[in-house]
Amino acid sequence: MEAKKRFFMDCHLARRKYHDADEVWDKLKVGTMLQLVLDTDNRHDPNAVAVVYQDKEQDEAYCIGYIPRTSNETVAAFLEMGWADVFECRICKVNEDAHPEQQIQLTIKIKRNKK
Repeated sequence: MEAKKRFFMDCHLARRKYHDADEVWDKLKVGTMLQLVLDTDNRHDPNAVAVVYQDKEQDEAYCIGYIPRTSNETVAAFLEMGWADVFECRICKVNEDAHPEQQIQLTIKIKRNKK
């Protein structure tokens, strides 16, 4: 049987205290699906990948942080080439008591191409 998804990487959510995570903190739970978006306007990192929570009830998107700079180059390349749908990003750990840069851990998987 072929796997539908394959593990790609785990990482912590970077820069979360500088973005909208606090506005939607009560909705950020283990298993919450997030979107990865290439941030082409980021002057600090040419490979910046924003992590976005989509609030479907309010039809609003919140940038809650970024993939760490040390881990974003491959993801950014795929996003730049139009392969955003290949990734599934979910929260795998939340620790309110940790330092803000360690509070949310993400798991990113690659989804099987259905062609």
